[in-house]
Amino acid sequence: MILLLWITIGFIIIGFAVLISMKKGMESKLAFITANTETEESSTKAKSIIRWIYSATAWGIVSMFLVVWCFHHYFG
Repeated sequence: MILLLWITIGFIIIGFAVLISMKKGMESKLAFITANTETEESSTKAKSIIRWIYSATAWGIVSMFLVVWCFHHYFG
């Protein structure tokens, strides 16, 4: 059961590290899109931002599921 706890903690910490490391790049892509709205490259950058948002949302949902699962196993 302790393995589940370490998997949960590791998943959350690694996810935060990835999100923080990618944040600056996403901000620069957003600045490029707002400056150049009509180019093909801005469309590609917009799609990558949308994928990043979906990925962050999925990471958050999985993290919440793992935390609830840990509470269920340790306190249930």
